[in-house]
Amino acid sequence: MSTRIATLILITLTLSACGSISQRPVEDRAAGPAAPVATAPATPGGYLSGDGPGEEVPANIDSIPDAVPRSEPLHRYANRPYVALGKTYTPLTAQGNFKERGIASWYGKKFHGQRTSNGEIYDMYAMTAAHPTLPIPSYARVTNVVTQKSVVVRINDRGPFLHERVMDLSYTAAHKLGIVGNGSSEVEIESIPANADISPLAKVEPVQIKPLEKAEVPAVATPLAQNTAAASNIYLQLGAFKSQEAADNFVSKIRGELGEIGKQISVFLKDGLVRVHVGPFADQSEARSNADSLKARLGFKPMLSFH
Repeated sequence: MSTRIATLILITLTLSACGSISQRPVEDRAAGPAAPVATAPATPGGYLSGDGPGEEVPANIDSIPDAVPRSEPLHRYANRPYVALGKTYTPLTAQGNFKERGIASWYGKKFHGQRTSNGEIYDMYAMTAAHPTLPIPSYARVTNVVTQKSVVVRINDRGPFLHERVMDLSYTAAHKLGIVGNGSSEVEIESIPANADISPLAKVEPVQIKPLEKAEVPAVATPLAQNTAAASNIYLQLGAFKSQEAADNFVSKIRGELGEIGKQISVFLKDGLVRVHVGPFADQSEARSNADSLKARLGFKPMLSFH
């Protein structure tokens, strides 16, 4: 065989091998194996080609409990500064003082059983997640911005690193947030201190947020504070629930966090959902200003509502 032919064969084999390398996993030797990197949707479900929900999804997946925050020592290696795709990341070392809003994706069977950044085995049916900089291990509340559904996950992996994603959720966490079908969704992430008491909020069942189309007679209402905006029809909606009990639990949880404005909470029944509003406000400018200030207290921004 001539030298030229041998060279051509070698080049062909090399190119073939390069074309088969997966682009999703990113590994950094200092930080340990990183989480899968979100890529452009390659299937109707929005996940990477070859990934997916698995063939045997647990029948009780909706009842799988959220992660429970507890005190754990930080991993020796997974919290060191590292480089992924040419970008340097410096993980945080403190819990409970981090909030972020952005697009979250999820990873499933393609990575099920592989090691995470702290050496644990990834279980797509556990309540875990990957984040570029949150401490490992640590805990975070993740809220679907659209539906206000919320879960608590344990951070045990690094990633994602592409397309400006802020978090990779386990399949179960994504399922409970209602984003499995879309593949991704806008979320709010809030780091939780170790041993934090999360049981009251975990009982809340927000399902969707819709503005009232017209005035309704309140099913159960807390008297509004008497002010110049009493005749206004401008409110902020804090949530919508399937049951009166869920709405009452939510109101009991947030009333103390809202301070004086908590006296203006009202509960309305519309289209089969119990809706929690605060107001009225004198005008849209005042309502939007209050929405911005409430976001810092509640972890999400209430939406404007007219009725």
